Amino acid sequence: MNGYQIGGIQQIGIGVQNIHKAWNWYNRMFGMDCRIFEDETEANLMLPYTGGKPQSRHALLALNLQGGGGFEVWQYSNREPVLIKEEVRIGDLGILVCKMKVRNIDAAWSFFTQNNCNLCGEPLNDPSGKKGFFLKDPFGNLFQIVEGDEWFMNENKVSGGTYGAIIGVSDIERSKIVYSDILGYDEVIYDSTGTFPDLAILPGGNCEVRRVLLKSSRPISGYFSRIFGTSTIELVSATGKTGKRIYKDRFWGDPGFIHLCYDIYNMDELKEFCSSKGFSFVVDSKHSRQGDSFDMGEAAGYFAYIEDSDGILVEFVETHKMPVSKKLGWYVNLQKRNSYKPLPSWILKALRFNRVKSS
Repeated sequence: MNGYQIGGIQQIGIGVQNIHKAWNWYNRMFGMDCRIFEDETEANLMLPYTGGKPQSRHALLALNLQGGGGFEVWQYSNREPVLIKEEVRIGDLGILVCKMKVRNIDAAWSFFTQNNCNLCGEPLNDPSGKKGFFLKDPFGNLFQIVEGDEWFMNENKVSGGTYGAIIGVSDIERSKIVYSDILGYDEVIYDSTGTFPDLAILPGGNCEVRRVLLKSSRPISGYFSRIFGTSTIELVSATGKTGKRIYKDRFWGDPGFIHLCYDIYNMDELKEFCSSKGFSFVVDSKHSRQGDSFDMGEAAGYFAYIEDSDGILVEFVETHKMPVSKKLGWYVNLQKRNSYKPLPSWILKALRFNRVKSS
């Protein structure tokens, strides 16, 4: 892929008002119990998105080792997070829904029902004929529960991790430059325009939209690809009046889905290719720190962001250091590896020693 490689969705960023309350819920309901890092420091490189000045924040990254991407749960420490004034609606611009994978839709429906989750209607088919359903977390974020067939560990959890997102855009063909050309979702599963029963239960879901579900035609590889696995991106565009920008007049990090993050290899080649497509890095830790790794407490690496054609943030992380077992002081130095081949399963399975029980 043009000299760089993408190893899957590392995490979706979720801005919250109370990090401990939010993570406890995600731990219990989605099995996000493997804490990779937790860091309280100053976000000093995201100035275009944090009011032009550094902001103190508390963040943690957690995975579900059954498979899928993780969550980066993020809370401002020195300012009151600003809630969106109007609820997120189909037709708005931004990350509308996080897709989560499960082994069995009916079992997942039963589990979330028994746990008194806010379910948005019953399981229904999408345009490809696959059944799924939506739920809303206690903080107002929407999740789509879909079946996946790639799993890393069997931990007897109903849910796996992040499987992609539904993203509201104004021009799907323009958006494909980012999601198909750069991120590699080059295969169309469906491309349908109309009104859809599975969306009708959601705010704005009765309006006519174009829906394009994308996946990658290439096998996924990378250090953590055994965990992250494949994913899909669904682009949704209103055929009538475009809705609001979800983060208009708010900061990155305020409540909601703040970014979609990919694990990558060879940041320099990625930077050059993104620029050639008209999507230059808007944040670049490698450049800002003169080539030094960005320290995130227990982990380190480079990170960068681009904006898609609607200003939606996509993050890239090139990992250099990662804790396998913090209790044992066991860290993996990925800069010493000469390729982006998947890490051995026994190393990845040892991440379970970072598991934290929900309260």
